[in-house]
Amino acid sequence: MDNRYFNILGHATGRLLLKREGYDVDLEVLLKQAKAKGCFFEINSSPDRLDLSAEHARMAKDFGIRIAINTDAHSIAELDLVGAGLNQARRGWLESQDVLNTLPLAKLRKLLKR
Repeated sequence: MDNRYFNILGHATGRLLLKREGYDVDLEVLLKQAKAKGCFFEINSSPDRLDLSAEHARMAKDFGIRIAINTDAHSIAELDLVGAGLNQARRGWLESQDVLNTLPLAKLRKLLKR
């Protein structure tokens, strides 16, 4: 997050549902660093990941950190997976103002410029 070209932390815990537990990371420390550096987090919409968890998405919201909802699509057919990410965001009580994808392009560009 110290690199000025870094904006969004994806795969924050690296979990694969029913296959691999997430990394043993102190998410609160990561969230504090992200807040200090003006960075954001991702919800990965892949049903195998749904990383961030709803609990961690809520923590990010509580820290005032916006979330990007990403399909992690590796093909056009996977673009529809965005619904799983939206549901994960809803479970974390995120609202439109908490989600980077809802911003007008000019505002998003300004936020991403560090």
